[in-house]
Amino acid sequence: MTASTQAFAPQEVRIPSGDAWLYGDLALPAGFAGVVLFAHGSGSGRHSARNRQVAQRLQQAGIATLLFDLLTAQEEQVDMHTREHRFDIPLLTRRMQDATMWVGSQRELKNTPVGYFGASTGSAAALIAAARLGDRISAVVSRGGRPDLAGPAALAAVTAPTLLIVGGADHGVIELNEEALKRMQCEKRLEIVPGATHLFEERGALEQVQDLAASWFSAHLARVEHAA
Repeated sequence: MTASTQAFAPQEVRIPSGDAWLYGDLALPAGFAGVVLFAHGSGSGRHSARNRQVAQRLQQAGIATLLFDLLTAQEEQVDMHTREHRFDIPLLTRRMQDATMWVGSQRELKNTPVGYFGASTGSAAALIAAARLGDRISAVVSRGGRPDLAGPAALAAVTAPTLLIVGGADHGVIELNEEALKRMQCEKRLEIVPGATHLFEERGALEQVQDLAASWFSAHLARVEHAA
């Protein structure tokens, strides 16, 4: 195993959240400029192949990543049958905030710029958490997200530069993202990946998402680090 591969090898971590423990994979590339927390979408988790691919691209760009399960194993089992947790935005938001607090308490991550990468319903949780935490969050990227579920007040309160990425064939979701963008007062941008559907399964679509996210986080996390 090469040194560079070892640098990106994630370590399993446990994050306290109320009475629950959330399991995650933390990867710390050498000399990382910031850390990005992933908020996965409905019915997904830290093992999401799409999010892991994005995380690997960020690691190559010198950004640490934390992929973690927003739900406990027991909650996931219930959710498989009832779907009651995947759209519980307040619960998912609290978990995002708790994970952010945990990151700030880690010696190797203290004072490190923090970004959020949200997908589907996880984007709403990421945006609400970003609105609540203000300057603690330095950048947000949403992939095929439902920012509308964050609500108008939260969208208007987000201060972190935000990039919304939507597939060009993801009809309905494009319009929801356009409306959300109008409500946001922060630095913001909407990128539409031509021909891509909701899961970006088309050839080259996810690679475009990876490059857009890496560029956005590299620019804004580095800006914060430089200012500090």
